[in-house]
Amino acid sequence: MRIHMHQCHMTPAEADKLEYFLGDVPGVKKVTVNERTADAIIFFEQDKRESVISALSGFDYATSPAVVPEHTGRELRIGYEDRMCFHVLSWGIRRLFFPVAVRDFITAIKAIPYVVRGLRSILRGKLEVSVLDAASILVSIIRKDFDTAGSVMFLLEVGDLMDEWTHKKSVDDLARAMALGIDKVWMRSSKEEILVNVSDVKEKDEIIIRTGSMIPLDGIVTEGEASVNQSSMTGESEPVRKGVDSLVYAGTVVEEGELVISVTRSQGSGRYDRIVAMIEESEKLKSESEDRASHLADRLVPYTFGATLLTYLITRNATKATSILMVDFCCALKLSMPIAVLSAMREAGDHNISVKGGKFMEAVSEAETIVFDKTGTLTYASPKVKDVVCFGGYNSDEALRLAACLEEHYPHSMANAVVKAADERGLLHEEKHSKAAYIVAHGIASTIEGRKVCIGSYHFVFEDEGCTIPEGEKDKFDSLPAEFSHLYMAIGGELVAVILIEDPLRPEAADVIERLKAAGFSKVVMMTGDSDRTAKAVAAKCGVTRYFSEVLPEDKASFIKKEHEAGRKVIMIGDGINDSPALSEADAGIAVSTGASIAREIADITIASEDLGALLTLRHLSCALQDRIAFNYRTIITFNSFLIVMGMLGIFTPTVTAFLHNASTIALSMKSMTDLLDEKE
Repeated sequence: MRIHMHQCHMTPAEADKLEYFLGDVPGVKKVTVNERTADAIIFFEQDKRESVISALSGFDYATSPAVVPEHTGRELRIGYEDRMCFHVLSWGIRRLFFPVAVRDFITAIKAIPYVVRGLRSILRGKLEVSVLDAASILVSIIRKDFDTAGSVMFLLEVGDLMDEWTHKKSVDDLARAMALGIDKVWMRSSKEEILVNVSDVKEKDEIIIRTGSMIPLDGIVTEGEASVNQSSMTGESEPVRKGVDSLVYAGTVVEEGELVISVTRSQGSGRYDRIVAMIEESEKLKSESEDRASHLADRLVPYTFGATLLTYLITRNATKATSILMVDFCCALKLSMPIAVLSAMREAGDHNISVKGGKFMEAVSEAETIVFDKTGTLTYASPKVKDVVCFGGYNSDEALRLAACLEEHYPHSMANAVVKAADERGLLHEEKHSKAAYIVAHGIASTIEGRKVCIGSYHFVFEDEGCTIPEGEKDKFDSLPAEFSHLYMAIGGELVAVILIEDPLRPEAADVIERLKAAGFSKVVMMTGDSDRTAKAVAAKCGVTRYFSEVLPEDKASFIKKEHEAGRKVIMIGDGINDSPALSEADAGIAVSTGASIAREIADITIASEDLGALLTLRHLSCALQDRIAFNYRTIITFNSFLIVMGMLGIFTPTVTAFLHNASTIALSMKSMTDLLDEKE
C-alpha cells in the first residue's frame, strides 16, 4: 500500500515517527517513508489491510505512541544527499554559465588546498596519496589545462564525499545496532530497591550497582566503594577504585564492591556517542588483513610516481604521465577494507550478534579450538528450580524466599532460576539481610539476624565455610537425586536447604556442536565448575571432544594459554562472572546476552541466548568476510594496474583515469556494504 500524507514534505523527525508507528502495527512487515515526497510504502499481511487503515486514520504526529530511537540514520543520509546535490549543481552551473577566465580562476583557487596537503606530506617525509593528487592537479594547471584540473578536483570531491558517507553510514548502522539493548537496573525508592528499565531512570535518581553489573548511566557515587573496569572508555587495563563523590560512566563495569550512584545523565546519546567513538578510534580492533591493506597502500605510492616518471622520460608526453598520477591504490584499499569489516559487524548485529572489532571476526574464522562453559551456554539459558529439599526443620518457602533475596542481586542463569521460582510461588522477598558479598565461582555470603548465611556450591558451603549437615539427616543428604544441579544454603554454619535445579541441555546443542566440527573446529571442549557426574552426562549428550569438571575460573584461562602455546587460536563461550578470565584470554571471547554484565563487557562478541546456532552464523560470516577482503584486494590491484597501463599507452586521458579510479573505489565500497550471507546463499 502506498499512501501520501496531506503535506508538502516531512521533517526527518516526522518521517521517523510515521515509520516506527506503522512498523508497530500488527501484521505490518516493512515500512519505507520518503520524507521529500511525504509518501509511505507499507508491506503487510493480506488479512491486515483494515487494521492498517484503522491505525492510519488515528495517526497524529503529536500524540503517536511510537518510540523512535535517538539516531535512525535518516538525518545522516539527508545531509549527504543535500551536499552531493549542491556539489554537482554548483559544478554544472560553473561549467555552463561562468566565463572561461572566471572558471580558470576558481579552479586555481580550489587547487590550493590540494597542493598544501601534498607539500605537508612531503615535508613529513612521506609519499602519500595526497602527493599524487597535488602533482596531477598542479601539472595540469602548469600546462594551462584548467578543464582537466577542474574535472579531476570535481571527481576527487565526489569520491571523498561518497567515501565519507559510506564510512559514516557503516559506523552509524553498526552503532545503532549495538546501542539498542535495553537493560534493567536496581533503583532506590523510599529506602527500598525496585527493579526498573534504564529508560525509566531520570536525573538525580539513585541506582544501585553491585559486583559483575554494568553501570548503565553517568553519575556520581553517593555511597559505597568498588573497583570499576573502565577499559571500554579509557583503555585502562587495571580497575579503578571509586568511592563517594567519584564520577562513574555508562558502559563501565563494577568488578568488585557495591555503589549507590546519583544519576547525572539519563539515557540518551551518551551511549551511542561512545560506541561510535569506540568503533572509529580503536585501532587495536583492526584485523591483520586491514592493517596489511593499509600498509600496502602507502608502499605502492612511490611505484605510481616511478611509473609516471618513466612514462614521461620514454614518451615525453605529459598527458600520458598525468593519467598515471590519477590512479592510486591507497583510496580503495584503505576504504573498502574497513567498510567490509564494518558491514560484516552490522550484518552480525542483524543476527543478534554484537562484535566489537574486525580482528575478532578474523580470529573466529581462523580458530581451531572452541571452549564452552556449561551452565547457561550448552545447557538452557533459563534453568528451573525442580524442588527445595530442607534440613533442620526449615520451611521450603522460607528457604526459597531467602535464597531469592540473595540471588536477585547477582544475575546468572541459576540465580535467575531461583528468583523466578520464588515469583511463581508468590513469595515476596524484601531485603532481610545485610550487605551481600559475592565470591566469584563460589557463591554469596551475608548475615541475617546476626547469623551468617551462605549459598552456593558444595565446595564453598562445606569446604570453604565449614558448614555441617544437621545431625541425623546424612542419609537424606546422600539420597539427593543426582540428575539435578545442587545449590546449597546454610545459616549459622548448618545446612538448611538444597535447591535442586533442572538444567536441561539445549535441544540444538548436539547438532550445533556436530556442525561446528564440520565447519573446521577440531577441538570442541566443555569446562564447568559442576560435579564430574553432571559434566560427564552433559558431555556425552552434546558430543564434545573433551570435558573438564569442577574447574575454577583460572583453570579455564590456563587451558586456553596451553592451547596458545600449541599454536592454536581459541574461542571461549561463557555467561558468568567466573568466565571473565577465560573470555579475556581467548582470541575471541563470546558472551551470552542473558549472562552477567561483566562477562558481556569483557567479551569481544555477544550472542543472543535463544539459539546456539548463532555460533555457526558467526563462523560462516567471519569466513565470508575474509573471502571478501581477499576479493577486494585482488580487484583493486588488478583494476588499478590496468588503469596505469592504459595511461602509459595514452589510451585513457587524465580525466578518464580519474573518473574510472574514483568510480571503481565507490563501486567496490558500495559492494562491500552488501550482506555477506545472502551472497553465500
